[in-house]
Amino acid sequence: MVQKYQSPVRVYKYPFELVMAAYEKRFPTCPEIPVFLGSEILQESKSDDGAVHIVERSCKLNVDAPRLLKKIAGVEYVFFIQKNTVNWKERTLLIEAHNETFANRVVVLETCSYSVHPENEEWTCFEQSASLDIKSFFGFESTVEKIAMKQYTSNIKRGKEVIEHYLKELISQGITFIPRWTPPPVSSQKEKRALAVGHKPGIVPAESCVHGTSKEQPACPAAETASPDADKLDADYIERYLGQLTPMQESCLIRLRQWLQEMHKGKSEAGEWKPEKIPKDEHILRFLRARDFNIDKAREMLCQSLTWRKQYQVDYILQTWRPPSLLEEYYTGGWHYQDKDGRPLYILRLGQMDTKGLVKALGEESLLRHVLSVNEEGQKRCEENTNLFGRPITSWTCLVDLEGLNMRHLWRPGVKALLRIIEVVEDNYPETLGRLLIVRAPRVFPVLWTLVSPFINENTRQKFLIYSGNNYQGPGGLVDYLDKDVIPDFLGGECVCNVPEGGLVPKSLYQTDEEPENSDHIRLWTETIYHSANVLKGAPHEIVVEILEGESVITWDFDILKGDVVFCLFHSKRAPETSRKEATSSSASTAGDNMQLIDKSWVLGVDYSRMESPLVCREGESIQGSHVTRWPGFYVLQWKMHSSLPCSGTSLPRVDDVLASLQVSSHKCKLMYYFEVLASKDFRGSMSSLESCNSGFSQLSAATTSSNQSQSSSLISR
Repeated sequence: MVQKYQSPVRVYKYPFELVMAAYEKRFPTCPEIPVFLGSEILQESKSDDGAVHIVERSCKLNVDAPRLLKKIAGVEYVFFIQKNTVNWKERTLLIEAHNETFANRVVVLETCSYSVHPENEEWTCFEQSASLDIKSFFGFESTVEKIAMKQYTSNIKRGKEVIEHYLKELISQGITFIPRWTPPPVSSQKEKRALAVGHKPGIVPAESCVHGTSKEQPACPAAETASPDADKLDADYIERYLGQLTPMQESCLIRLRQWLQEMHKGKSEAGEWKPEKIPKDEHILRFLRARDFNIDKAREMLCQSLTWRKQYQVDYILQTWRPPSLLEEYYTGGWHYQDKDGRPLYILRLGQMDTKGLVKALGEESLLRHVLSVNEEGQKRCEENTNLFGRPITSWTCLVDLEGLNMRHLWRPGVKALLRIIEVVEDNYPETLGRLLIVRAPRVFPVLWTLVSPFINENTRQKFLIYSGNNYQGPGGLVDYLDKDVIPDFLGGECVCNVPEGGLVPKSLYQTDEEPENSDHIRLWTETIYHSANVLKGAPHEIVVEILEGESVITWDFDILKGDVVFCLFHSKRAPETSRKEATSSSASTAGDNMQLIDKSWVLGVDYSRMESPLVCREGESIQGSHVTRWPGFYVLQWKMHSSLPCSGTSLPRVDDVLASLQVSSHKCKLMYYFEVLASKDFRGSMSSLESCNSGFSQLSAATTSSNQSQSSSLISR
């Protein structure tokens, strides 16, 4: 594998001619670079006018390698051939180097260049690129590669320090300005002969020439914020806005950025991926960090994310997304100043949030869009804080308060929606979370953590700090990460926090498939967790689940939005035939669907059998349940309209039944439902996640049924 390196643009705030004088001081030997033992000029040439000067040297290097490896290789030192081409007219220096030692086994190529800064002609830019290809080396290829890369990267930044050292030495000697090259007048044979010899521009002491006052060389105002070519990265810019990176990390960033620029500018062939625009440098860097600076893996991840952003117009979400008023009232999250490191702080009072109600009232689509807008806002705030505090801030801190967390947050559809959101965020916003502070974690938290943690990247998990009870107070707690005047009042601080307090979302606001959210957005999710159905008089709604092997678990969760229904579970060895041609799967249900599967000619106890006793479900109730199957076959979940039994001479109708019959719509009932089939081994570890009705937001009724034929249960909450 060929190892490559590309440096950022390093800027010397000195004229090109002065930098060249400092560079020449490195030869023939340079005590400031211990690995460089000396050099010898092999050949030298100059153009007739003296503008171009070419020098080819043999350089002797001492490689810091194990003694045994040197003995096996049979060499003590390594020799390189370096060719320097300086063009005084264009004010450029091109350095090309390759290894002479072991050239048939190892190929090392290096190219460096010095040139005038494009925005300030009194400054000089330096760039460096290199490649290493080890074809064979006595079976020590991997070892040699590691030694070579380690030694090369350790000397990269040292090179700039050496130039800075010799520049200071020149200045201490009173040399602060060197005239630029000018074409010599050719008036006599004597002058022609002088040109043939070719003297490089003379060095002028400071007292003999004032910097920037020459007519031929008008001074350029020093722009402290001047940057090199927009397509290139300046080393000072990287340190100021992106943070401290190793030379190889800088190289990965520059190479990936260059590849994106080439793909963006080039003409894309049919089917060839092309970015709509070049992402910001900090965005590219996050993907590199997420893949440990493996450039190929980072490129693949970034391309997939950029395609996703373009497809769903995520770049414009802050301009187009307006949270519904219900979300603003019941979503218990918001931005709140910053932490001690300057990271934007986001507070989420998860324990006070009716996650189940939000999913049913808004759907996963709206929740996901809101989470994406939070992430986009977070990136924007990081940029603002970077400018505000004068140091790189590329991630934010999240403070999660779990007071009030209980079993309702662990209901399976909600956890499923949460995992889908985590997956989208992990894929498209890597390395944006700097720290996650979890406070007042209750006893039920380990259950939630067990369900969620496998889906969170290892690098992200290491940023979690979890406090139970009141452990977040005092030393080692929040005060280590947040200033006292930022700690919110509900955690014992003095700062008023404007994050909504949440509460129970009214069931009257639950949204069915018949009431889709009015939006011009392209849907991020084509599927929804919950489906809706109408139950008609004499026409129940039924869905079929095929079980191929025993010991599976059918789980369900549904809400009665209108009217009263009776819920039953049946089993048959025969496959029921749907009365609707287009409904061919257990999840096929469109707005207002009413699907009937059990043929009217079937006989209960002969063609099919009842697995669950009939359960009367009143309007406004939520029902969660499960059934552990014992036999393969076809299981039918049925909802049919409930009608009170006519009273006989010996019994009177219940008051509840009379009132219910007056309130129920005369022609249809409405419900939202979710179901899933799990292997019994998977279900045992998540049993509690289905019992969401044990909630502070709901009152649990005593209606629980079971079957002698199987293990089953249903729980009702109003």
